[in-house]
Amino acid sequence: MLIGYARTSTSDQEAGLEAQVRDLQAVGAKKIFSEQVSSVAHRVELARALDYLRDHDTLVVTKLDRLARSVKDLLNIVEVIQSKGGHLKILAMDLDTSSSHGRLVLQLLGAIAEFERALMLERQIEGIRRARALGKYCGRKPTARARKEEIVRLLNEGHGATVVARKLGIARSSVYRVASGG
Repeated sequence: MLIGYARTSTSDQEAGLEAQVRDLQAVGAKKIFSEQVSSVAHRVELARALDYLRDHDTLVVTKLDRLARSVKDLLNIVEVIQSKGGHLKILAMDLDTSSSHGRLVLQLLGAIAEFERALMLERQIEGIRRARALGKYCGRKPTARARKEEIVRLLNEGHGATVVARKLGIARSSVYRVASGG
């Protein structure tokens, strides 16, 4: 069975959502999940579509950017689809993971994303080394240790670590670390 998923980022993109639904119906999607939400927000209808997916079903989207916010996000979604015995079809790319060609293209996207991430980390490390050599990089300022007196005072007043962390806007583990002398 073909299961459609349509998404626009805002409610003022009604025409775009209607066009996606129309395109999904045109290719034979029997069930369509649609929502108007940013790709960085929790996508309830996407979760419902993935939950609805069964063995041999295909999740169909019109464009890649309607489904995933990044290649990593895409690969995570595809992993869920494959774990259910399903496939993914992206109409604009003519990509279908039920074919060996579609799976190859998807794997290439994943490999490129992984390579890109490794290059970015190498550049970041090199930049930090260069900045340290010039005396311009000292790392992140230790926020919790700078507030040690405040943390100790609040703890001595009988507040728990969770309350102290919330009041000061720091992690609870930082409260414990400072309290133990670390």
